[in-house]
Amino acid sequence: MINKAILQDLINFRKILHTYPELSGQEEKTAQKIIDQLKLTHPSQIIEQLGGHGIAAIYDSGKIGKTVLFRADTDALPIQEVNNFAYKSVYNGISHKCGHDGHSTILVGLAQKIADQPLKKGKVILLFQPAEEIGKGAKAVLEDKKFSALQPDYVFALHNVPSYPKGQIVCRKGTFNPAVISLVIKMKGKKAHAAQPEDGINPDIAIATLISKIHQLTNNDATSDGFFKITTIYTRIGSKDYGISAGEGELHYTLRCKTKEKLEETKQTLIELIETICKQERLTFSLEWIYYFAASVNDGFAVDCIRKVAEKHHFSYHEKTVPFNWGEDFGLFTEHFTGAMFGLGAGESTPALHQDDYDFPDEIIPYGIEMFYGIAEEIMNIS
Repeated sequence: MINKAILQDLINFRKILHTYPELSGQEEKTAQKIIDQLKLTHPSQIIEQLGGHGIAAIYDSGKIGKTVLFRADTDALPIQEVNNFAYKSVYNGISHKCGHDGHSTILVGLAQKIADQPLKKGKVILLFQPAEEIGKGAKAVLEDKKFSALQPDYVFALHNVPSYPKGQIVCRKGTFNPAVISLVIKMKGKKAHAAQPEDGINPDIAIATLISKIHQLTNNDATSDGFFKITTIYTRIGSKDYGISAGEGELHYTLRCKTKEKLEETKQTLIELIETICKQERLTFSLEWIYYFAASVNDGFAVDCIRKVAEKHHFSYHEKTVPFNWGEDFGLFTEHFTGAMFGLGAGESTPALHQDDYDFPDEIIPYGIEMFYGIAEEIMNIS
């Protein structure tokens, strides 16, 4: 494991990122802080403004071998921090409540380790990806012409996972986390006097019917290929004007399926259901699909590498029987390249991700660094 002095420097850097968080698409100062650290490790190349405020640091051994990409996310969340420690967020309503400050710090630590112990062959790319929380960063990076020249052979990422022992490696072959998308349904009828609602077209029955029927489609069996979880996020009908019968309304949902194919099938089922009910209630409607996260699908060979490295370092390894339920922008990379994501235990008593009292546990930084470096070694040794 890394020595105490280097670890303390990394912890200090992580706390700086935590103090000055930036929302998705606004990570300019975060990117500059990371670039300043990367320059100290003398990479072969640094690519800036990749898909927005993304960064790719390339470490080329100069000898033929595989190209392995490791990805971290950099954005924060629109959540008010309640913690009162010295490095708490200085911004109202913005904080690192998913641990992206820790993920980025692990990648900076990996850069330092590669600088100190260069790989004997091949090439390593460290990707600091923006806008993960809104599902736009991976797409923007992949579509950036500057990325097209990189073409990694393998891609890897980690995510800290509270409720698992600190430092435990959590992984599985196949779907690691589901495909996720959000849906906004807007319905329009006709307002009328509240005393004569029959003169208007109120969307209340349609909304009530949709809520009931949509929930009947849910399949919460995480072991099933037909797994489908739908969550009501928001609903509204009319306005708080008590003399007016509502003439419009909206429903917002988040959908989760194991695969892209199942998600597309479910979307079509929902579209047909919405069309039928809105037609029955004489409503016009519009649908907007937003915040898409592709399923992260772990390649078997990549998972074997993760497990071997964990065992080599005597880290606890947990084979998850079902996918996690949350979405992750890394899934788009596994659609294009061979790779895998794994969970890094953040502690059984650590607050859950996206809770206002969450904070990334610094003790797990060395585990992430050693795992990534070990994976690179493993792949280079067999290539």
